[in-house]
Amino acid sequence: MPDRTRFRPCIDLHEGKVKQIVGGTLDSDDEDLKTNFVSEKAPSWYAELYASDQLRGGHVIKLGPGNDEAARAALGAWPGGLQVGGGISPENAAEWLEAGASHVISTSCLFSSDAKFQPDVLKQLVAEVGADRLVVDLSCRRRDDRWIVAMNRWQTPTDLEVTHEVLSDLAGSCDEFLIHAADVEGKCGGIDEELVEMLGQWGRIPVTYAGGASSLDDLLLVERLSGGKVDLTIGSALDIFGGSGVKYGDCVAHNQAD
Repeated sequence: MPDRTRFRPCIDLHEGKVKQIVGGTLDSDDEDLKTNFVSEKAPSWYAELYASDQLRGGHVIKLGPGNDEAARAALGAWPGGLQVGGGISPENAAEWLEAGASHVISTSCLFSSDAKFQPDVLKQLVAEVGADRLVVDLSCRRRDDRWIVAMNRWQTPTDLEVTHEVLSDLAGSCDEFLIHAADVEGKCGGIDEELVEMLGQWGRIPVTYAGGASSLDDLLLVERLSGGKVDLTIGSALDIFGGSGVKYGDCVAHNQAD
């Protein structure tokens, strides 16, 4: 079967609640935080929904402190069906797998306090959980015609650029890549087409892109631009997150239309 772009679900957690946030406003003190949606439903409700529709490979992201209990509830509602990220380190990665995550997602721990990439930490993570249970998060901010990986809730640029060479260098240490385009995340203003195309041209292991999706057509656009090698997460535009651009049921139908 030819490559197909799949819809990947998400559960973004902030202060213990499921929220949709404009990614570029996630600063350390939350003074300028812009929130599109705060759910009245528990994180486990979303996990159970995804489980009922067999939407594997979604990610639970802990955006800051105070989200561990909520994340554990979501993972417990669908053991083995969801990935988890946010505050993952070599010291705690294994316990999140034990809590029910299919994979752990590594982010800021891969960088030093002065934003330098730390390959030794990646090696520690691989030794702890195995490359087949690890997703490397290369979420990034655009700088002219380059994409620079950003840490600390996408606020601090690092010394790592998202390029084919970097993807190839890291691919042996993980099972997938997760890449949020932080500049368009949560804005429902369209995807970063050039980034999606670049990721698809590489396309050696699974890649999930998130950021800016506003309609079901974006699934087809990502499929066309990436040759079906990049999956898409849709957040703020989705009706189950208060959006009006995309119906969750249509995303499920897209995945099931083999």
